[in-house]
Amino acid sequence: MSRLLHDAAGPYVPPVPAHERTVVAADGARIHVEVHGREDAPAVVLAHGWCCSTAFWAAQIRALAADHRVIAYDQRGHGRSPANPACGTEALADDLEAVLAATLAPGEQAVIAGHSMGGMTVMAAATRPRVRAHAAAVLLCSTGSSRLVASSTVVPLGEGRVRTWLTRRILGSRAPLGPVTPLARRILKYGTLGPGSAPHMVEACARIVHACPRGVRHAWSQVLDLLDLDQGVRELGMPVEVVVGTADRLTPPVQARALAAALPNCVGLTELPGVGHMTPVEAPDLVTGKIRALAAAHLPTGRTDGTDRTDGTDRTEGTEGTEGVEGAGRVGRARTTETAEIAVHAEESA
Repeated sequence: MSRLLHDAAGPYVPPVPAHERTVVAADGARIHVEVHGREDAPAVVLAHGWCCSTAFWAAQIRALAADHRVIAYDQRGHGRSPANPACGTEALADDLEAVLAATLAPGEQAVIAGHSMGGMTVMAAATRPRVRAHAAAVLLCSTGSSRLVASSTVVPLGEGRVRTWLTRRILGSRAPLGPVTPLARRILKYGTLGPGSAPHMVEACARIVHACPRGVRHAWSQVLDLLDLDQGVRELGMPVEVVVGTADRLTPPVQARALAAALPNCVGLTELPGVGHMTPVEAPDLVTGKIRALAAAHLPTGRTDGTDRTDGTDRTEGTEGTEGVEGAGRVGRARTTETAEIAVHAEESA
């Protein structure tokens, strides 16, 4: 379970996972993965955004785990995934492929939901064989594919070089965020949430964002500044739905509309009045409902492949209280821990 909201209360406290594992990506990055829900339920994979963690999806995990197998992971350097020198869209794609290989059986499909940088992860991995094989449908929340800094409205100026320069300096700052103070909450709310967002939503987001190490925050800000995934959007051939808040200053609605226009199989664009960038927190029921609807439309009601969730490269070391891959997947809500080291190489995926 993510440690980031251990002292908070309410719907945004991360539920205890059925089990946890560490997946090792192609370059050796160690990715923390949590699995919630029944072993035989339809699968949903959740990819969080910049400066966040699995804790960001707490409301969705709690609601979906009753009748889905929910797989959430910490992007490298975020949450419980250690930082790695490799920062870039290819690394994001590598990590997603590793998570899919570790948690889904061959031929098994899932709905993948990505928020902000999590959505960019899906775009970056659009041509990867494992993503094409496992992604039945995709939900893109509050995200974009290019010109992120230029289109951001965090700085209240007209579009142009001055606004872009100031935005780049703000988002790429190395300054520590410090403790979650009333001023910090006001700043975070202005930049990332809608004006009508409730205090408990602001508090949840502040705790998550302030827990992100400043070095990680800065390194990934440089990646987002140079982002160009327009081609990846055009390669997403599965059904894709897009959600954005009309008050999103980081990835404004212009980004979502561009995605909807470029996607080969866009099945919907929803613009939420007054909602900011943190859509899964600000509009939890709607986001959960979108994921649930995509799963109902594009996934079977249960696993029918009859195979174990491993591709033969999975080497599991059981720890105390763990029954290995199969046992750990069937212990219901009891918490277990496993380490599965999976190196995903392009040649293996071809």
